[in-house]
Amino acid sequence: MLIVMEANATSQMVEKVCTEIEKMGLKAHAMPGAQRTAIGVTGNTAQVDSDRILAQVGVKEIIHVTKPYKLVSREFYPENSVIEISSDVKIGGDKIIIMAGPCSVESRDQCLRIAERVAKAGAKVFRAGAYKPRTSPYSFQGLKEEGLKILAEVRKQHNLLIVTEAIDTETLGLVAEYTDIIQIGARNMQNYSLLKKAGQQPKPVLLKRGMSATLEELLMAAEYILNEGNRKVILCERGVRTFADHTRNTLDLSAIPFVKRMSHLPIISDPSHGTGRRDKVLPLSRASLAVGADGLLIEVHHDPANALSDGQQSITPDTFDKLTKEMQAIAAVMGRSC
Repeated sequence: MLIVMEANATSQMVEKVCTEIEKMGLKAHAMPGAQRTAIGVTGNTAQVDSDRILAQVGVKEIIHVTKPYKLVSREFYPENSVIEISSDVKIGGDKIIIMAGPCSVESRDQCLRIAERVAKAGAKVFRAGAYKPRTSPYSFQGLKEEGLKILAEVRKQHNLLIVTEAIDTETLGLVAEYTDIIQIGARNMQNYSLLKKAGQQPKPVLLKRGMSATLEELLMAAEYILNEGNRKVILCERGVRTFADHTRNTLDLSAIPFVKRMSHLPIISDPSHGTGRRDKVLPLSRASLAVGADGLLIEVHHDPANALSDGQQSITPDTFDKLTKEMQAIAAVMGRSC
């Protein structure tokens, strides 16, 4: 259910309606807009007493939401959400944000070396994993807190924001201390305990689509985060498993315009994981921007052949230079900047 307030409704009126909703055993989510405030209502398992709400001063109308996901839908919030990471980095607006860096934090020298190049090329966010959930227990699992400390040094030396993955509820708090954006990876998209915990803290969350997840499942996963109070969610299309054998995954470009039509949340594209092959990263980056992606998540490594994880899909810093130049040109055609 969505309650639309009158354009001249005061904050006191909005607060009184929220209090009345909570008296009914429901949860109220006030969402100020450019023209008026709307209040989302969740937690109802049966018909809500609409007359009781309509009787409140300042209420204009009630809209019944038809989608199973509520808070992430455009029915609840028709305007595009712009997630502010810092004063000059916002995701979901006119500017396309590029996040780049290695798959894993391998060493201080490795990260600082790559960070210098991607920052110079125009990246605003540095990506690298300190905790690595791997298919094999014998594969490199990440440097953990030592890796987080290296990422903090990258931020300080190169003025880059940091996105890195939290793999469980136990380490989420530690990751939140060091990072600017908390990533929840494909393997954890439906880890509901982790989603709820991420929703209870204030840092922005980058939520990746699961390997075999439908788009409704992705949006429902985001709903868990928003329902806990954190509205700073960025979705990520990172490819799904199909019968295709010419790529590691199949990057679902159609997911981007679909999500932007059904949800107000921004969505970025990960053509590195989406293909698993470095020769496909540039063409799929071009296509991602063309279909409306709000940003890109690119794996960059100075020595891909010897990377400790995902070297086959990592592009070199020289190739990244080329990518950013192309993205600037494509963004201009789309009426955006990069």
